[in-house]
Amino acid sequence: MKILVIGGTQFVGRHVTVQALARGHSVTHFNRGKTAPNAPPGVTHLQGDRKAELSVLASGEWDAVIDTCGYLPHDVARMADTLRGRVGRYVFVSSISVYRNFATPNPEGSAVGTIEDTGTDVVDGRTYGPLKALCESALRERFDAARTLIVRPGLIVGPHDPTQRFTYWPARIARAADGDAVLVPGAPGEGTQFIDARDLCSFIVGGIEAGLAGCFNVTSPAGQWTLGELFDTCAQVAGCRPRWVRADAAAAERLKLAPWSDLPVWVPAVGDEAAFAQTDVTAAVAAGLRTRPLDDTVADTLAWYRGLPPEAQAFTRAGLSPAREAAALAVLA
Repeated sequence: MKILVIGGTQFVGRHVTVQALARGHSVTHFNRGKTAPNAPPGVTHLQGDRKAELSVLASGEWDAVIDTCGYLPHDVARMADTLRGRVGRYVFVSSISVYRNFATPNPEGSAVGTIEDTGTDVVDGRTYGPLKALCESALRERFDAARTLIVRPGLIVGPHDPTQRFTYWPARIARAADGDAVLVPGAPGEGTQFIDARDLCSFIVGGIEAGLAGCFNVTSPAGQWTLGELFDTCAQVAGCRPRWVRADAAAAERLKLAPWSDLPVWVPAVGDEAAFAQTDVTAAVAAGLRTRPLDDTVADTLAWYRGLPPEAQAFTRAGLSPAREAAALAVLA
């Protein structure tokens, strides 16, 4: 099949390209050519900016398009209008952040979040989820249901992740010697959910091949992994035995440690976030979603991180600096 990838050079786009090529499909990238000016071997590159000039897409035809970087509804609408009649299937990478809250587990039909300033171009913690929901609506208005596949991933993790959120844990724990104190959040039995980018992309490419349509939550099944398993697996992969010092929600607040950013992967399971790690993926599993063993994701992420140049190994987007962790440990340990 001929597959058009919007984006294609970072994280999800990179992995979906690898998956598609490995399965014998032809791949075209449409992007600005800034992240990686040269297309990977075997990939056709069409240069353009989805916010401006789309004319380079006006003469092509593809069996499917995978939109990996749609954040604003008017951008998705323009892309869908341009490709309508030129692609057989539109795959949109959305997010479970579309849901209004996580007080209870969310199947795909759960209520989504809304904002009053629907025309905003600001994508932040307040707007990200509602804007993704509006992107989905813009797509549905332009493509019939039988030719639309919307995937709502949870936290996407693995090699080449630019957010640093998951990568912080394998990297931080690997620095520990036996017996060293390592600050970790929550209780060991608390559930956690995320999806290896390679498993997400396998689901997407497999869905295109199978003619899959509809909307699917795509993350690990609820209850598959706990925080304790995650941290212990990081230690096993690194070959060390640290001493865990745990910060619960009260301690994190007292020490001004923010869940999700300072203490990545974790959100306290209270109030509107009580079921944050219990998103329902029954439909995706029935449609073919498979998740690889946790130690594979941890080991591959750590190997990729260790291969980065030293200046790229600093955690500037997520996690704690050694100084902030030491200050917290001085209180808790």
